[in-house]
Amino acid sequence: MKHTIKTITCIGAGYVGGPTMAVIAQKCPEIKVNVVDINPQRIAEWNDTDLDKLPIYEPGLKEVVKEARGRNLFFSTEVEACIREAEMIFISVNTPTKTYGVGKGMAADLKYVELSARQIARIAPEGKIVVEKSTLPVRTAQSIKTILEAEGNGNKFQVLSNPEFLAEGTAITDLHNPDRILIGGDQDEDGLAAIQALVDIYAHWVPREQIITTRLWSSELSKLTANAFLAQRISSINAISALCERTGADVDEIAHAIGADTRIGPKFLRSSVGFGGSCFQKDILNLVYLCRHFNLPEVADYWEGVVKMNDYQKHRFAKQIIDSLFNTVSGKKIAFLGWAFKKDTNDTRESAAIYVAKELLDDLAEIHIYDPKVKKEQIFRDLEYVYSQDPTQSFDPSVLQSLITIHEEPYQALENAHAIAILTEWDEFKTYDWQKIHTRMLKPAFVFDGRNILDASEMKKTGFEYRGIGKG
Repeated sequence: MKHTIKTITCIGAGYVGGPTMAVIAQKCPEIKVNVVDINPQRIAEWNDTDLDKLPIYEPGLKEVVKEARGRNLFFSTEVEACIREAEMIFISVNTPTKTYGVGKGMAADLKYVELSARQIARIAPEGKIVVEKSTLPVRTAQSIKTILEAEGNGNKFQVLSNPEFLAEGTAITDLHNPDRILIGGDQDEDGLAAIQALVDIYAHWVPREQIITTRLWSSELSKLTANAFLAQRISSINAISALCERTGADVDEIAHAIGADTRIGPKFLRSSVGFGGSCFQKDILNLVYLCRHFNLPEVADYWEGVVKMNDYQKHRFAKQIIDSLFNTVSGKKIAFLGWAFKKDTNDTRESAAIYVAKELLDDLAEIHIYDPKVKKEQIFRDLEYVYSQDPTQSFDPSVLQSLITIHEEPYQALENAHAIAILTEWDEFKTYDWQKIHTRMLKPAFVFDGRNILDASEMKKTGFEYRGIGKG
């Protein structure tokens, strides 16, 4: 049975759904692509005539949206109508780590996935191809199938797994030129036909040999495993950075030396204050939960160590700031350069800056923050959330407001600071007039480079007390 896909609907207009559907619409002009979300403000931002006001910042995204929006790419809150219309429906909703009940702190919260599946089953007038785009635990597809079969009015649905492998900041490049596209589905006749329908869409611009098809469960587990392996590399080099600082070695020299080994390779060996983002920690904790569920405690402990090392790196960075500033930052101005979890994105989920800030705020530091893409409201939301998750502390928003200042211009944030902490590797930070900054800071003028983006020797020559990651 060959499927002809004329209309696609994606439930969820976030960091995955929005860019992915924009590129599919760009590359497949004959297919109508609807992106739906229950958040009217987000949809309004996707439809804004000022493309600089898109809800997501990604290099190249506004150009893709400009080309396809209104032609065959549409953003809407009309979820039910768009579900009825589509032959293929992507589920690209949030799957955060549970903050309650069974699996709290580790398992993925699948309530939005379940709600989407129930909505599709209730509304769809006939069978559809349903594609998991959210990052999900292995065998989630079975849960989706069960719901669709139980509530689908006798309609026959096919469920595919099509995990995303996007790096925020390069998402459009990753979509245009992917290393691979992974599609998992049932291996019977109907399942293989559904797989082929999705293969045909990606084949508009992706070479067929780069489209990998697998069983459903292999596809779901591949996503978690890929993120776990990448995070493991970062935690491994960060563990070595701590040893470098004690022994006088240089972590960048070590990374270069081992990265020259073709069996290891150079990628994901840049030491830093720690990884963040929506995927790495969440997916590893999900993997840990699955291993414990299937009674594999040794495997669970192994992967949990990756997260513990990442938490240790953030704590170590904050502690170095406090120790260097004579064991207290109370009443001292600490300037943060960067709040996003990495450059070229406005995503702040699990950003190292949030956790470093909390440790310094606990010592009553006055933190001044500049990030070129993150809004003031988001920064306060991040801090309010992290305090709400700490049962040992009562939270007073007015105290937070008195200790945090957000700046729209960097030099004002840095003026009269006791120390500067670089938390995001934005390229513009390298271009600043550091001599001018040094002149206007309190002395000794400390710079804690959590991303190793500045030249250590030049910074010291300028007069800074410079501290990089893994620099002995």
